[in-house]
Amino acid sequence: MTENTDFRIERDSMGDRQIPSSAYYGIQTLRAIENFDISGIKPLPTYVDACLIIKKATAIVNGELGCIPLDISQAIVQAADEALTGKLRDQFVVDVYQAGAGTSHHMNVNEVLANRALEILGEEKGNYQRVSPNDHVNYGQSTNDVIPTAIRIGGLLALTHTLQPALEKAMAALESKAEEFQDIVKSGRTHLQDAVPVRLGENFRAWAHILSEHQNRIYTACGDLMVLGLGGSAAGTGMNTHPQYRPRVVEVISQLIETPLEPAPHLMAAMQSMAPFVNVSGALRNLSQDLAKISHDLRLMDSGPKTGLKEIQLPPVQPGSSIMPGKYNPVMAEMTSMVCFQVMGYDNAIALAAQAGQLELNVMMPLIAYNLIHSIEILGNTIAALTKRCIQGITANKERCLAYAEGSLALVTALNTHIGYLNAASVAKESLETGKSLRQIVLERGLMTEAELATVLNLEQMSAIVPLK
Repeated sequence: MTENTDFRIERDSMGDRQIPSSAYYGIQTLRAIENFDISGIKPLPTYVDACLIIKKATAIVNGELGCIPLDISQAIVQAADEALTGKLRDQFVVDVYQAGAGTSHHMNVNEVLANRALEILGEEKGNYQRVSPNDHVNYGQSTNDVIPTAIRIGGLLALTHTLQPALEKAMAALESKAEEFQDIVKSGRTHLQDAVPVRLGENFRAWAHILSEHQNRIYTACGDLMVLGLGGSAAGTGMNTHPQYRPRVVEVISQLIETPLEPAPHLMAAMQSMAPFVNVSGALRNLSQDLAKISHDLRLMDSGPKTGLKEIQLPPVQPGSSIMPGKYNPVMAEMTSMVCFQVMGYDNAIALAAQAGQLELNVMMPLIAYNLIHSIEILGNTIAALTKRCIQGITANKERCLAYAEGSLALVTALNTHIGYLNAASVAKESLETGKSLRQIVLERGLMTEAELATVLNLEQMSAIVPLK
């Protein structure tokens, strides 16, 4: 922060401090800035949005119920609305790695909204007798119920705005390529060795189906995020809240994010257990594992151009080497794998943090909040980029695919039911040793006729998926 001699004095239970007059945050945020100079990573915008939505909803409800003056309620709502449009974003400054449970970030939000509300009411920033971060912005609330609620809301926002749209577009792009490549026959591979022929289009259709199944798993896991423990206050008892506050504030948040939410049946349980976040994170990890596998497959199928498989061509998007001219690397697939590995790491950290809570609170929530929401958003951004800059532009090398399919020793598998497994294995061995074709050896041995071989070794027929009956 640049040096500024224009200060105001604020006081908390520990004493007085000078706060830059231009700052909307207050003394508790300043102490957090000094204490937690750790990573330089500031709160995610989506997480800030979630907190602002909660503060807007609580101000509305507490104003309606007469718990805080109506003019103060309206000023807090206006301040929250301004921040939700992007204003004051440089005022949310507490490092991701901070005080347990997220008290520092929570007070940062409370102070910013209080000081902006003071301005709206024609008061000077820091006049907390008129609008208090604790007594007004935070009325009936605690870090202990606000932060787990913010993780839920932030996760839902990230899923709705980032990951779900990206998955939909990726599945559509893969299905489009499946149709485009449906008539192209290629060699299958198991253990990285030749296997029976398959359709290139079915490779892409399989990937689309895999993503669809992950989308369903994530959707199911997200049901846990729609149950809010807001109203539990400090320990889940609801101390200092109006009797009508709990159901009403959940109703208002539902309206604000256009998602059906419900109050938790047991507030203590909702505040203590991080299981909903572990569940969603596990679904993200599961998606990451298959997405990494798909990205590796794309790289293998594009390998070459002269010494690899080169069954497909990924669109070149940038030069691939600082020393080798004309080299283009599968950079979008490489980036995808790296993001997937990061999400897997975040999932492990979330699991460790989730079991580290004691008694009425889990103090590791700041780590869970950042890792979960960041996982959702980087996965969504990655899938969107992979779709746009890679999948949609893939072309097929039909001749190379056909050559591999026709030259594969695994074609002998089709002979099993006609000449027996041992005879087929002997034919394959001789073909590998002599270079003779499977067809030639079978005919020389008199195991089948030309007509029979023509029917059995039909690549189109061999690569067609057997329909369910």
